[in-house]
Amino acid sequence: MNLSELTIKKARELLDSKQLSAIDLAKYYLKNIEEKNKDLNVYLEVFSDVIKQAEDAQKIINKGEAKELTGIPLAIKDNILIKGRKVSAASKILENYTATYDATVIKKLKEEGAVFLGRTNMDEFAMGGSTENSAFGVTKNPYDLERVAGGSSGGSAVAVAADIAMASLGSDTGGSVREPASFCGVLGLKPTYGSVSRYGLMAMGSSLDVIGPIAKTISDTEIIFNAIKGVDKMDSTSIEMESRILNPESRTIGVPYHLMNQEGISLDVKKNFEESVEKLKNLGFEIINISLPNIDKSLAVYYIIMPAEVSSNMARYDGVKYGLREDGDPSTPLGAGNLLDVYKKTRGKGFGKEVRRRIILGTYVLSTGYYDAYYGKALQVRRIIKDEFAQAFKKVDAILTPTTPSPAFKIGEKSDPLEMYLADIFTVTANIVGCPAISLPSGFAEIDGKKLPLGIQLTVPHMDEDILFNIGKKFLNE
Repeated sequence: MNLSELTIKKARELLDSKQLSAIDLAKYYLKNIEEKNKDLNVYLEVFSDVIKQAEDAQKIINKGEAKELTGIPLAIKDNILIKGRKVSAASKILENYTATYDATVIKKLKEEGAVFLGRTNMDEFAMGGSTENSAFGVTKNPYDLERVAGGSSGGSAVAVAADIAMASLGSDTGGSVREPASFCGVLGLKPTYGSVSRYGLMAMGSSLDVIGPIAKTISDTEIIFNAIKGVDKMDSTSIEMESRILNPESRTIGVPYHLMNQEGISLDVKKNFEESVEKLKNLGFEIINISLPNIDKSLAVYYIIMPAEVSSNMARYDGVKYGLREDGDPSTPLGAGNLLDVYKKTRGKGFGKEVRRRIILGTYVLSTGYYDAYYGKALQVRRIIKDEFAQAFKKVDAILTPTTPSPAFKIGEKSDPLEMYLADIFTVTANIVGCPAISLPSGFAEIDGKKLPLGIQLTVPHMDEDILFNIGKKFLNE
């Protein structure tokens, strides 16, 4: 039995028919982690009770009470709380913090009987697109160890791509599930905003964040999404899901070809995108050229709204309530100095450069005299972009773009923050408008003798994840 080809769907059949035990499955992944994690730097911690979790899952299977994810080994991004376990958001400021409660998604997965393998590396507080901003080292791309995994859910994507987890959870604020999925040749879903509870997810951009699955197949992605979605009284922004199925008589996909003329999109990405469009045409989809006049403003809007929300959300890490505390001047009584001194020393030592950069930028755009000029204006443009998408979806069922403007870049290659931010040009819009979007593996580019994965992105109207799954299954021949 070749376990490396296992999907959740296939594993479920083998587990329920007793051809495979949950313990054997857990041991398989633990062995792979032991062999590969040192080179890849995926897991910040492998949980010590994985076999115990698998034994508990096996008892449920033996009773004939298994659910779809019972006994399935999953990796969890290090910004999602699991009660009694460390969760650091890959930051020194929370290096030894232990979660006091379960995130709602974790509670749901525990009810399913899933097995948690460990917590995966990420950009600190999910701020970045390469997992180079982790306080605990870079996660490397399994296709080329000199290249980035993508981010901020780089560890979660590599865990699936390198077969050291069957599937994983990440979080997506501006492409943080989809971009690493594209770079690593797996699937990444950014669900409708509010469809998955954010309770127990460390907040970065509260109007943008959503938890999403990374998996090997569309079916697996759908299984995890269905397990974690739903309204939650602990998250006032969560919604009850309704959906419409793609009408087989109306299979239209819009392509904003004007976006493809931007600078910075690699020839490999353009060629692969054209081939993907032809493939969809051959599958019977109608491709329509659409215009989204203000989509080019998305990146600017995102990099105003997101840092503003970061500035607010990061204020809680002050060295007083929990996490790292750096006292002030030791010559003062009790070594405390004044409170401002404690704040500055704690946050200066605890936060990395990118987190500090975004706090400063966000605080600036929210400050007196600049709030209306920047933040207020960004909210106005966000509404315009939302309206343009709503109009586009009256004509088409889905919108297609590449996921990223290039394949995975080399570690250290994009040292200029602005250059790094430009890598988000295709992904941030779905977060701005709240729509669901998915990255599908679409081929490879050969660079420096290495085959590097490429992805295409489909975006659909709110709550229409079923359309993504429908098109994805046809595109990937599932």
